[in-house]
Amino acid sequence: MLPSRDISRLIEIMKALRTPGTGCPWDLEQNFKTISPYTIEEAYEVADAIEREDLLDLKEELGDLLFQVVYYSQMAQEENAFAFEDVVEAIAKKMIRRHPHVFGDDEQKAAGFPKGAWDKIKEEEKQERREQRAKMGLLEKQPRFLDEVPNVFPALTEAEKLQHRASKVGFDWGAAEPVLAKIKEEVDELSAEVKADTPNRSKIEDELGDVLFAVANLARHLEIQPEAALKRTNAKFRRRFAHIEDAAKEEQRPLADLSLDEMEAHWQSAKQFDPK
Repeated sequence: MLPSRDISRLIEIMKALRTPGTGCPWDLEQNFKTISPYTIEEAYEVADAIEREDLLDLKEELGDLLFQVVYYSQMAQEENAFAFEDVVEAIAKKMIRRHPHVFGDDEQKAAGFPKGAWDKIKEEEKQERREQRAKMGLLEKQPRFLDEVPNVFPALTEAEKLQHRASKVGFDWGAAEPVLAKIKEEVDELSAEVKADTPNRSKIEDELGDVLFAVANLARHLEIQPEAALKRTNAKFRRRFAHIEDAAKEEQRPLADLSLDEMEAHWQSAKQFDPK
């Protein structure tokens, strides 16, 4: 089988990998849950290629991510649930519906995209899905207000999205200043648990989580993505630590032989090279 630019060839490859007897044993063993972690990993690798501005890698990583979609679609087709073509049709329908100012009639285009229209369209879509599930005899639990936020997001992102969702009904601080006070309060509570005569690891973890949750809330009020802010600091840590490593090499000493004071001195020196 030869490669092709046609999506149908990728679908054929996936079917071949999942064909009992002649397919790949590893691919045949997989299911939705076992593949899910790989999908998250591939999405992060796409983001990494974008961050590095490496378009060659981005092309490869987007292919890996697309393959995940084909993989799920093939497994679903084997269960007579849906096929890849149904996935394509579903997203096309959703995009057309959510952009009436682009794909609608002349009146809709002229009206633009009124405030609140996005949420209204999404609610209509949810109602349609509920009706579809009812017709299929699928039981659906009573939805909770925060159920719209998936719990598979990275924790900081999930916290920010939960807070944003709650703010829609008024459960929110009015400004950043009260959140700063809340962070101090949470840090004090964490400090008290850490300094306790018999520290309780579970309570310390709870209090640390409260601190991180409050910090994510502050980021939201400052209109800063907490994941992006932390990634920026991670990159800064990498640069400064690399400076320590280079200094050790220049001195022809193993990195571990440097004292903490020496490392701190090189760390402070590295600050002058930080982007302004």
